[in-house]
Amino acid sequence: QVQLVESGGGLVQTGGSLRLSCAVSANILGLDVVGWYRQAPGEQRESVATVTRYAITTYKDSVKGRFTISRDIAKNTVYLQMNSLKPEDTAVYYCHVLHHSLNSWGQGTLVTVSS
Repeated sequence: QVQLVESGGGLVQTGGSLRLSCAVSANILGLDVVGWYRQAPGEQRESVATVTRYAITTYKDSVKGRFTISRDIAKNTVYLQMNSLKPEDTAVYYCHVLHHSLNSWGQGTLVTVSS
């Protein structure tokens, strides 16, 4: 099983920025997809941004141009840079790995954007 440890969440004002980190206990180049999901209170978990082993990225439409997913291969860490944050970005953010039958989640980190 792959272990994922998120960090970087917190409270920020509208328009502010945060960078989330996900430390992965495996070589991320060997993983099919690593991504960030989020779940707001009373809502379903949704995909925010993903990156494949070939560095192909995808983004939820509402975060395009504001969020950037990136990788530090040497540190086996995946980041989510979040700029121009809005109150509707408030959620618990989870790191996720998908690789063949492997489907791992981190414990989540809370992001709160105040208006």
